[in-house]
Amino acid sequence: MHKRRKLATLLGAGLSPFLVLGLSVTPAGAHGWITDPASRQAQCATNVVQCGEIKWEPQSVEGPKGLKDCAGGNARFADLRDDNKGWKVANVGGSATFDWKLTARHRTTTWQYFIGNTKIAEFDDGGATPGEYVSHNVNFQSFSGRQKVLAVWNIADTANAFYACVDVNIG
Repeated sequence: MHKRRKLATLLGAGLSPFLVLGLSVTPAGAHGWITDPASRQAQCATNVVQCGEIKWEPQSVEGPKGLKDCAGGNARFADLRDDNKGWKVANVGGSATFDWKLTARHRTTTWQYFIGNTKIAEFDDGGATPGEYVSHNVNFQSFSGRQKVLAVWNIADTANAFYACVDVNIG
């Protein structure tokens, strides 16, 4: 029994530096999402709609730049792609203000908003670091009725972006 404890202690002591180093280089997984009107991930986080893992990580919908995907290319957050999940729709007029909450702030190139493949707005931050809250007023142009708005936060110092989808009824 004494030999086993000694072996376990030696193994633990020998592995601990590797565990500490491995944990310290893990990238952060928390960044930002739209809180108002409530994005799909905000609805998951507040139990408005029942979802999987995104419930605990509404700020983590990150993926390569250029996607048109509510889940940011993440299979873990596939619930966000499901247009039939019962998302609550926000009634808006010809424009709406989208409020982001940022839990980790990154230098930013642009914020983009799409309906389908049509870019309806872009805000250029020119590499600036935003505050904890960011708001954009988006004009819906000639769109009306129920629409899914894809919002994209493009990061200046990585190849990634953050994604959020908001269901709106324009009219």
